[in-house]
Amino acid sequence: MALQENIPVVDFRDWSDPTMRSRFVMDLGEGLERFGFVAVTGHGISGWILERAYTTARQLFALPASVKAAYETPHNGRQRGYTSFGVEHAKDQDAPDLKEFWHIGRHLPQDHPLHRSGDIPPNLFPSELPVVGEVFSDYFTRVEAFSLHLLDAIGEYLGQPRHWFREVTRDGNSVVRVIHYPPLPDDAPAGSVRAAQHEDINLMTVLPVSTEPGLELMTNDGEWMAVQTPPDVLVVDTGDMMKIITGGQLPATTHRVVNPPDAERGVARLSMPFFMHPHPAHMLAPIGSDEPGVQTREFLGERLKAIGLA
Repeated sequence: MALQENIPVVDFRDWSDPTMRSRFVMDLGEGLERFGFVAVTGHGISGWILERAYTTARQLFALPASVKAAYETPHNGRQRGYTSFGVEHAKDQDAPDLKEFWHIGRHLPQDHPLHRSGDIPPNLFPSELPVVGEVFSDYFTRVEAFSLHLLDAIGEYLGQPRHWFREVTRDGNSVVRVIHYPPLPDDAPAGSVRAAQHEDINLMTVLPVSTEPGLELMTNDGEWMAVQTPPDVLVVDTGDMMKIITGGQLPATTHRVVNPPDAERGVARLSMPFFMHPHPAHMLAPIGSDEPGVQTREFLGERLKAIGLA
């Protein structure tokens, strides 16, 4: 495990190398246990795929506000489609985040039980820009496949059967959140930043390098540290659901996206995190414990209310 810039960096190609596999598992697990964040090289998601996605994201958020607003879904906690600028705020924070975003999740047949129950809402793609559905459905598929391999390695680190997490996350309500942080408005509410300090709700997050810097994590010493990585890595962090499942062994690290300096306040920022979720009916409780736990759907619903989405 190399320490490049400031968070651990592992090479995903080692996962497929029998001579390096055990080392990869230990480096990934120890990195997440210590920092909550790890950078992964050799992930196989090519630069042109990410560039195509960011190009499409620019076109998406350039649509008129009235067009985007037609795809808002407050009735289901905004789990799919568009969320307007300034709607979301961090848990226990009053000031809104300075961002707008679009959620894309897995496609299920209309007669699927999770579709009928509303646990997995249908995707909403703008008819005004048909390429969005094609590009981000493809991106979702690719990043989820990569994420499942990482979860296999994490399961091995935790002493679980290799595919244990695959069963936990099968038909989970995972989403790609395509985020646009526009140039800072002159009338931004006092105390607002692009994303106030928070911990991710979900099991695991996979994040390609954003178009501009700004991501910071809180160290174990309570200091803020800028996440600085090479451009060809995917940043991986664990969230509250993983913290529960592992009894705190793998933490949910506090992080934020700070505002740019005044000289760059006119520069927008794009980001495309993938949030991996368990199956909605999975009971969140420490592995091997007798605790009753809480259903994933209930936990998610409460958190969506806490951040102003439901």
